[in-house]
Amino acid sequence: MELELTTATILVTFAGVFLICFMKGAFGGGFAIVGIPLLSLVMDPITAGGLLAPLFIAMDLFGLRYWKPSTWSKPDLNVLVPGLVVGIGIGYGLFRVLDHRAIAIVMAAVTLIFVGLWFKAGGNVGVKPRSSPKAVAAGITSGITTMVAHSGGPPLAMYLLPLGLSKQVYAGTTSLFFTVGNLLKAIPWLILARPTGNVLSLALICLLAVPSGVWLGWRLHAKLDQRQLYRACHGLLVITALKLLWDGILG
Repeated sequence: MELELTTATILVTFAGVFLICFMKGAFGGGFAIVGIPLLSLVMDPITAGGLLAPLFIAMDLFGLRYWKPSTWSKPDLNVLVPGLVVGIGIGYGLFRVLDHRAIAIVMAAVTLIFVGLWFKAGGNVGVKPRSSPKAVAAGITSGITTMVAHSGGPPLAMYLLPLGLSKQVYAGTTSLFFTVGNLLKAIPWLILARPTGNVLSLALICLLAVPSGVWLGWRLHAKLDQRQLYRACHGLLVITALKLLWDGILG
């Protein structure tokens, strides 16, 4: 059924896209799921996925104005990105047969445990050594969950946050990681739900939210110190986990 392009639909979708853009500018990406509940008020998840696929690319390309190569942790990306590619391929191949609710619940539980352990340790920015096996696992898991539920942020954050990267490098690395991921998953998502008619018109309208949303988020990032940024990221992980838990339990 064709999406009805009402004033409420336009305003709610625009607000959701703006929030996702803001998260992109402030934290480099990975928290798109925070804005998706707004879209779910006016459209089904598959339609939302098709609408967001090209918008993610626009957000990422605009975000790279701020997250330049000097903010990328290349040693981590060299291991994370191949895992991401594999994960997206697995996620697409299993998209129609995966139990999305079970995946959401497991991801939510793991995320809440991770955040709980961090707060129990005092909420300090720790520094742990890099681990290639953990990076590969994080990349694959992030690829699967970003393809299935637009929630690839938690696996990546659980790998990067314990490394104690500077706030710019953390955001820049996350930004490039999801730029690659969103470029790759755009193709399968557009095959699954190519935006046409009113959905395409709505996507074009929402493009207007990209520059201001990303810029405003980047301004917030500049005002946060590293400890504040890490606290904010862990807080957003809790919100993401609760959203996944809601989706998993209530479908």
